[in-house]
Order: sequence, then structure tokens, then C-alpha cells
Amino acid sequence: MEDLVVAVDPGRAKCGVAVVHRTQGALRRQVVETAALATAVTALAHEYETVTVILGDRTYSAETARTLAGLTVQGEALRVRRVDEHHTSEMARSRYWRENPPRGWKRLIPVTMQVPPVPIDDYVAVILAERYFCSNSC
Repeated sequence: MEDLVVAVDPGRAKCGVAVVHRTQGALRRQVVETAALATAVTALAHEYETVTVILGDRTYSAETARTLAGLTVQGEALRVRRVDEHHTSEMARSRYWRENPPRGWKRLIPVTMQVPPVPIDDYVAVILAERYFCSNSC
């Protein structure tokens, strides 16, 4: 198992993408349009010299797996590994609020009643990578 992966939270319109190291955590996070996913994953895999892609197993997963299946980095095919995506959105929302606590009057409203002001698909991608690492060593 590699120590560095590109993780993808697939979606119909947008996808969360993250480069995650086993011990250093998230090195990069971003949300990209689904149409630009192949380009983004290839660029990140090339930049970080990894061929392992972690993919959530729920919404739009099969279509995304087909898109990624034919991609190569430096002549080597990407290895796509699927990970259980159950409850990752809730976990990502919680992590988002931990890292970006509400400010001003919004501090008075419980975060469980608030919606993050930005897409959190990239946080989901990080959690998918963490699950992948944990499934092989926890």
C-alpha cells in the first residue's frame, strides 16, 4: 500500500479531490467540476508521483470509475480502489465546522443546524483516504 493517494468523492456535477499522505494528512484539497475530474486527477497524480486513486462507492461511483480506468501517469495505469462512503458527508460537515468555526452572530446557532457556506466534497475525499489507510492498518 502506498503512503500517498489521490482521493475522489464522486458526484454528478462536482467532485471532491484530495491528495492525502498516510501520516502527514491532507496535502491538497479541491472541488472540481465532474467534467474536469480526469484532468485534475491526472495532474495531481503526476505532481505527487502516485498512481493510487481512492474512490467513494456511492453516488456516481461507477461512472467515475469508468472515467478514471483508462488514465495513466508516466506510463502506469491508475489503480482505483473503492472505499465505503457511508456517513462521510456528515463527518465532513463536522470536520469543516471544527476547522472553520462560525463567526459573529452565527456562533450562537448550533453548527448542527447550519449548512457550510462552501462545498465540502474535498473534506469527504480526505475522509475516504483516511478510511482507506485505516482499513489496511487500524
